Amino acid sequence: MAIINYVLSELDMEAASTIRILERVPDDKLGWAPHERSMTLGRLASHIAAIPSIVEKRLRDGFLDMGSARPSTEDPGSSAAIVQRFRDNLAAATEYLRGLSDEELKQDFHLRRGDTVLRTFPKIGVVRNILLNHSYHHRGQLSVYLRLLDVPVPAIYGTSADENPFA
Repeated sequence: MAIINYVLSELDMEAASTIRILERVPDDKLGWAPHERSMTLGRLASHIAAIPSIVEKRLRDGFLDMGSARPSTEDPGSSAAIVQRFRDNLAAATEYLRGLSDEELKQDFHLRRGDTVLRTFPKIGVVRNILLNHSYHHRGQLSVYLRLLDVPVPAIYGTSADENPFA
C-alpha cells in the first residue's frame, strides 16, 4: 500500500472531529480572543480550515519560508463558511495527496527563512507535521476557546464532558 494511504486514513478520521468542533464556533464570538496576544476565535478557526490548502501549496512549492508565513487575517464570515472552507480545502488537498507517489513523498522539502535553509526533510514530514500534528494542536486550542466561552465541546477522542450522559 502507498505511504500516503496510511496518512489519508488518519486524515479522514480526524477530519470528522475537526468539522464537529468548527461547527460549534459561535458566529457572534468570531472576534473574541482569550488574551491580547492570542488569535481571535474566527482567525483560529479560519487557520484550521486553511491548513489543508497551505500544505498542498507548500508541497507543490517544495519549501516553506518561515520569514513570510503568517495565518490569514481574512474575515471568516461565519462558522458555516469556515466549515465549508475546511471541507473544500480538505477535498482538494486529499485529491492532490492521492496523486503523490512514495518517491515524491520522499523528496526533499526545505524549511527556510529567506534564502537560508533551516532544515531539510522528506515531504511526508510536512504532511505529518503540518497537515496532521499542526491541525491537532490548533484544534486543541479551539476546544479551550469554546470551553472558555461556555460552548459545549464535542467529543474528539472518546467522550466529552459536555456529551457524556454519565458525567
